[in-house]
Amino acid sequence: MTAVALEAANTGRFLVRPALFDWLVDRVAADTEVAGDRDLATRIVDQALAFLAASATSPRTLAPSRLVDVGWHTFLLHTREYAAWCDQVAGRFLHHIPADPADAPIDAVAARARTLTAITEAGYAVDTELWREVASTSCADKGDCSASGEDGNENQDTRIPN
Repeated sequence: MTAVALEAANTGRFLVRPALFDWLVDRVAADTEVAGDRDLATRIVDQALAFLAASATSPRTLAPSRLVDVGWHTFLLHTREYAAWCDQVAGRFLHHIPADPADAPIDAVAARARTLTAITEAGYAVDTELWREVASTSCADKGDCSASGEDGNENQDTRIPN
């Protein structure tokens, strides 16, 4: 992929201290399907953070793209840092909610539009190359997933509205 210049909006990278951002990028570049592509890993972590910040303020359930989900999974696996960040930015834990295969399929086009609108409205730049595929059509672990909506509780019926 080519480098993408983000518009003059905020970027997700400024939501964490520089050392944590670099550490997450290193993990994505070393441990995931984008191994060795540090530029792509940087963009993925940036968009994952912007997605999570938008999820923190949106009353709607949002869904990541497949590549953005890679960044979210990487952050989520480091629970201490992730939980502290969620508390600081969202005031609550942002749950990662895999869809149950028994659930009805989501309207992925609407989920993508809703998610990109929320990121933009939250003031963050959208790296459109990372959001090409319809949001939530494939969770990084091969299932659909979303961020916990307004209630912040994965046991509610607000998982992924159609």
